[in-house]
Amino acid sequence: MRHAERKIKDQETIEALLKNKDVGRIATVNRGGFPVIKPVNFVYWNGRIYVHSSTKGEKIRDIRRGSPVCFELDEPIGYVAAFGPACKANYYYRSVIVKGMAVLVKDKDKKLKILERLMEKYQPEGGYEAMAPEILQKTAVIEISIRKVTGKERLG
Repeated sequence: MRHAERKIKDQETIEALLKNKDVGRIATVNRGGFPVIKPVNFVYWNGRIYVHSSTKGEKIRDIRRGSPVCFELDEPIGYVAAFGPACKANYYYRSVIVKGMAVLVKDKDKKLKILERLMEKYQPEGGYEAMAPEILQKTAVIEISIRKVTGKERLG
């Protein structure tokens, strides 16, 4: 990290961001060697990141092929306007970057448990029905194993 003073050293802060932020971005490397990034809903559970997806598409093909993944989330805090030189403009934020590998969860019970955790995160008030078997078949659950995680912040 170029600016060592911006490194989030407290692992609890990194875990809190992983647990509480709503949108992350998953990046894979496609067959042509290009990085591809997509915004996703996710849940952080038992030291891993889980994402739901269609069973089809570029991201799924990349994961099946063994592409490494990068996962990013950020917490924008505020823009600081420049008064004087433009280079004095700034942005306050926190971010987390995870590098790892991803696999598709095959076990039906584990898939259901993770999808339930996603619903608990995004609709904590409940009111939703159980996942129908035909929908479960069309839904992929991606499990990201974390090899390296870094956090960065600029708070003022």
